Amino acid sequence: MNETLFSVASVGAMLGWLALGAAVIAPPGRLRASLMVAAGRWVPAALCALYAWLLVMHWGSAPGGGFSSLAAVQALFAVPGKVLGGWVHFLAFDLWVGHWMAADVLARGRARWPLLVLLPATFMYGPLGLLLYLATRPAGAQPSPAGLGR
Repeated sequence: MNETLFSVASVGAMLGWLALGAAVIAPPGRLRASLMVAAGRWVPAALCALYAWLLVMHWGSAPGGGFSSLAAVQALFAVPGKVLGGWVHFLAFDLWVGHWMAADVLARGRARWPLLVLLPATFMYGPLGLLLYLATRPAGAQPSPAGLGR
């Protein structure tokens, strides 16, 4: 079952990332808006729901596991269901961050082509992609509040 859920979550996240990439290159309009909602709300929400279910299903299944030390985190992730939960956590948050980056660029009317490099970096390396995005934003630019609610 864990392998099936891993595959479903991974394919779902990939579809979300593809929708996000398509939204970035799509002209303004209904298609772009729909792709942004799918990639930034529906797919992450589905991943979050799966994460919550995995959390409940595997609660207490890792004796000695926790977040108080590296050894406790290792014990926590010794349980396959917990590792799957961690993977789904990464998928959901990285996609949501990618959506924020795209929404920020689109709301500001900035060049979209750099996102075609930064979004895959965020998908594959999460915080590194975000760091590269933040490093390439104009100095003093504040996050777009509009990007957070889309």
